[in-house]
Amino acid sequence: MADNDLGSLLGGLLGGGQGGASGGGDILGSLLRSLTNGQGGGGNPLGGLMDMLMKSGLADQAQSWIGTGENKPVSAEQVAQALPADTLQEDAAQTGVSSEKAADQIARHLPQAVDKLTPGGELPRSGASLEDLIRQQSL
Repeated sequence: MADNDLGSLLGGLLGGGQGGASGGGDILGSLLRSLTNGQGGGGNPLGGLMDMLMKSGLADQAQSWIGTGENKPVSAEQVAQALPADTLQEDAAQTGVSSEKAADQIARHLPQAVDKLTPGGELPRSGASLEDLIRQQSL
């Protein structure tokens, strides 16, 4: 249920049901929940995801989403290479899509989601609740 709540919040942040944004919210919600669980629940899933992307050669793209300028695109292949395969497969299964479709949805929606969650050009503090951050940006 918590995955659905986070997915719904992210879907709303991304523009509701227009153009598959709610599906993108579901897969991003599942991904961020997986990363939180992998960090013992106390970590910042958005920060952990950004670190993972930066270490995978996507630093320019990730920094552009956090910054205040134009968001650089990322491909589904780049997302699939940056994420642990088991995490992507698990998130795909939880949202009822293939791993390839999950990577595509993440690639399409992650830049916009990160951009909206970092309006000041900085990652949120690690103690901040992701749900609260989304609610603040959706106001």
